[in-house]
Amino acid sequence: MTALIAVKNLSKSFPGVKALQDVQFDLQAGEVHALMGENGAGKSTLMKILAGVYTRDSGEVLLDGAPVEITSPAHAQSLAIGIIHQELYLMQHLTAAQNIFLGREPKGRMGLFLDEDQLNRDTQALFDRMHLPLPPQTRIGDLTVAAQQMVEIAKALSFKSRVLIMDEPTAALNNAEIEELFRIIRQLKSEGVGIVYISHKMDEIQRIADRITVMRDGRYIDTVPAQTPMAEIIAMMVGRKLEASQKTIPDTSANEVLLEVRGLNRGRAIRDVSFTVRRGEILGFAGLMGAGRTEVARAVFGADAIDSGEVRVHGKLLALKAPRDAVQAGIGYLSEDRKHFGLATGMDVESNITLPSLSRWLKWGMFLNRPAIHTVGQEMVDKLRIKTPSLTQVARLLSGGNQQKVVIAKWLVQDCDVLIFDEPTRGIDVGAKSEIYKLVNDLAAQGKAIIVISSELPEVLHLSHRILVMCEGRVTGEVSGLEATQEGLMALATRRESQEAVLH
Repeated sequence: MTALIAVKNLSKSFPGVKALQDVQFDLQAGEVHALMGENGAGKSTLMKILAGVYTRDSGEVLLDGAPVEITSPAHAQSLAIGIIHQELYLMQHLTAAQNIFLGREPKGRMGLFLDEDQLNRDTQALFDRMHLPLPPQTRIGDLTVAAQQMVEIAKALSFKSRVLIMDEPTAALNNAEIEELFRIIRQLKSEGVGIVYISHKMDEIQRIADRITVMRDGRYIDTVPAQTPMAEIIAMMVGRKLEASQKTIPDTSANEVLLEVRGLNRGRAIRDVSFTVRRGEILGFAGLMGAGRTEVARAVFGADAIDSGEVRVHGKLLALKAPRDAVQAGIGYLSEDRKHFGLATGMDVESNITLPSLSRWLKWGMFLNRPAIHTVGQEMVDKLRIKTPSLTQVARLLSGGNQQKVVIAKWLVQDCDVLIFDEPTRGIDVGAKSEIYKLVNDLAAQGKAIIVISSELPEVLHLSHRILVMCEGRVTGEVSGLEATQEGLMALATRRESQEAVLH
């Protein structure tokens, strides 16, 4: 059977990096073909070649069995190849409808003016198909990350794509939204659309994919049925055996309280939230999207103003007017949205790592100590195994997982006593997850107070010494990390009538 799209012996290099070498891949009509591999394996590079973002150095791309040269994203779209990027590429000041049909806006009868009504009707038809309750006139900047992701999916569907590439499409979606996405994928499959699905979530892959292709270090490893045991898939991905860790919870009850939050309120987003985190403790925050976990983190970090409440570090009451106040008090925050709030994407790796602690590298109060900056930057790259050709590489050119590691590195250099990790492994592969889990535990062992916010319940259960569950802006339960279960956490996360609940 002729493949819908295929690549043979594909290679691509960037300065200092061989991103792809002799890669092969094929996609059949009506198939979901998962592409797996660690960050830096070359998955996104391969897909960007198919989407016209990059051009290949050598090899072939075949569409319906015929060689094709995809010269630009617009050319790819004209060939019915659509892509949903891992990072969002939406205009924040435009509406959802304007983003979806940007450059393809319907015109009125004279052909001179935009037909806004038709634009919104066309968008509404897409949203109806997706069962997405979102007004087309909504400004993108007013939407959550999850809602913006659904708009990206609608935009890809608007091109009537025969080949649809989804790069980490569920990274910002909750369980209900994931189910809706899977419904859409199955519908597209039945219509003969071929879907390339890139994800690090093993359970998703086995539920939705027909075949799996594994890449490692820019090379093709193998293509196997989706029913292949995940232990075999992981072995192919990482090329090494992952160390299994036995969870132990240290007794931190006598340790100093590093962070204390009392009676925190901010509209309906945060309602009377109180908690403490002791030295050496990992406190997990669980809950569904919109529960208020990130809002609490941003308030503690000084990013959002509060209506009332207290935040204390080492017992000292903080006057939080801006994030710099929190940083000076020893609080570091790893945002869930690294692209907009975690990185200066136009700056290089070295600058991003040292930016929060820049004053430390001044000589005579005015000159940067470049050798010292370079040394600490290289130490972090080596320690976190950040894949980058050099410290001068622009951060936006790194893979998503390596960007995340750069964000972690900058707070390690700042040496904060309190570290808030908001979705720390979103978009990160299984090998890198293992490394970050070890890093979080090591930091706690060094005496840091750690908060971990994650939408993945297995992650919260794996890392946390103690877990707070939130629903509708309130804490609905507190659970010991040893006694917690996914079922118990989910019950608390859906407790609409908010009340204090401690499970024993």
